[in-house]
Amino acid sequence: MTRRVVVALGANLGDRGSTLRAAAAAIAALPGVEPVASSREVESVAVTLDGPDASKPRYRNAVVIVDTELEPQAFLDALHGIEDDHGRTRQVRWGDRTLDLDVVAVDAERIDTDTLTVPHPRAAERAFVLAPWLDADPAAVLPGAGPVADLLTAVGDDTERVDEPRLFDEPSRASRPAGSTTTA
Repeated sequence: MTRRVVVALGANLGDRGSTLRAAAAAIAALPGVEPVASSREVESVAVTLDGPDASKPRYRNAVVIVDTELEPQAFLDALHGIEDDHGRTRQVRWGDRTLDLDVVAVDAERIDTDTLTVPHPRAAERAFVLAPWLDADPAAVLPGAGPVADLLTAVGDDTERVDEPRLFDEPSRASRPAGSTTTA
């Protein structure tokens, strides 16, 4: 079965833009993965356990949408491998990082395991996820929460657009009906 997966990318250490572009290419190169759409990059204030922190390095964020034949946990494991390849460490929760790859949604599925929760539990609250997702897919819907455009309006868009091309060459077929899956 093929699933449509939304992945949020973020980095606030090193050459953030190059890291995001390399990570998007690595995601697209995974076996059983086909790129569907991507956003332009945005910048945002770092969010820590204590809230927004302007004293921390700013984040560069983006979203990619892919179709994959991988099971959700296997896909997450592959994303963790890409993070590791880019020097990601997991010492401080919500700390500075070279690369963060989060599974935001897997079709309209609800998954809640020790290692994976989708839809992402805080996606509806984060402009740095919603703004690039809306850019990648103007008709996007966060399962259980509603249209991404409405969610972004509700939280306010405090991101700044970055003058870089999209992370993937753009096929124009991001949205599909909520709850749909495609069988291969």
